[in-house]
Amino acid sequence: MDTEERRRGILDTARREGSVGVNALADLFKVARETVRRDLHVLEEHGLVRRTHGGAYPVESAGFETTLAVRTTRNVPQKSRIAAAAADLLGDAETVFVDEGFTPQLVAEALPQDRPLTVVTASLAVATSLAAVEKTSVLLLGGRVRGSTMATVDHWASRMLSEFVIDLAYVGANGISREYGLTTPDPAVAEVKAQALRSSRRRIFAGIHSKFGAVSFCRFAGVGDFEAIVTDAGLSSAEAQRYSLLGPQVIRV
Repeated sequence: MDTEERRRGILDTARREGSVGVNALADLFKVARETVRRDLHVLEEHGLVRRTHGGAYPVESAGFETTLAVRTTRNVPQKSRIAAAAADLLGDAETVFVDEGFTPQLVAEALPQDRPLTVVTASLAVATSLAAVEKTSVLLLGGRVRGSTMATVDHWASRMLSEFVIDLAYVGANGISREYGLTTPDPAVAEVKAQALRSSRRRIFAGIHSKFGAVSFCRFAGVGDFEAIVTDAGLSSAEAQRYSLLGPQVIRV
């Protein structure tokens, strides 16, 4: 196995398993740990993985995206805290857009149920979780359903969104960086997110710390487009300050 084949094998393993460790990779590919570290460094430079202490995890890209089912099993306590803090920022909003993805789904479930709310969403999971809430009206955007995320996309969804004026949008992303803004792998998803932001008076990003510094294929917003960013304490206070200088309040929970 040559170097390129090994690096492709490392990337495939990371995408299949969700994360990889240096020691396990060294045993798997029968190379030195330092060789694996060099491979991971190259893969990180190419934007394909993010390194951690002792390993790495894959970055979502045009060629790879984790499914909603996988997202519901990872970092759930942190995502639950983020969702609760994001829901606390609702204020006097009466109409809310809730994005696709597991963290936005948790935000939706954390919204108050004792007051009238209208929730617009592309997510079948969000619509299902809120459909039985007595004082919440749910508007599910039409369009093609992406099987990986169970959410609607394409011009039907974007056109429907363009007819609304929404008080507050809760938005997720596959990556957020100070240089490239908020990104996602699929152009159809990016267009729905971008239209939701155009249709909303207020905008909040909710996402786990591992999203920060990651860059995917399609840019749909800048950091400064948001009034608040809600994440977990895994994002350092210094890095949070750097993001806050671009405009939004950064809340770490």
